[in-house]
Amino acid sequence: MSRLICYCFGYTEEDLVQDVLRHGHSTIMAHIVAAKKDGHCRCAETNPTGQ
Repeated sequence: MSRLICYCFGYTEEDLVQDVLRHGHSTIMAHIVAAKKDGHCRCAETNPTGQ
């Protein structure tokens, strides 16, 4: 099982690897950054470490 990287959006390490292989860069990271900027990050609630 691939390690969960983003608890808010459910992205795994494998998702990131496949995204970079498919696009040459991470579109997932751009999505996460944009969503966080818009206030859609819930890391404190969803991540066991609160980060």
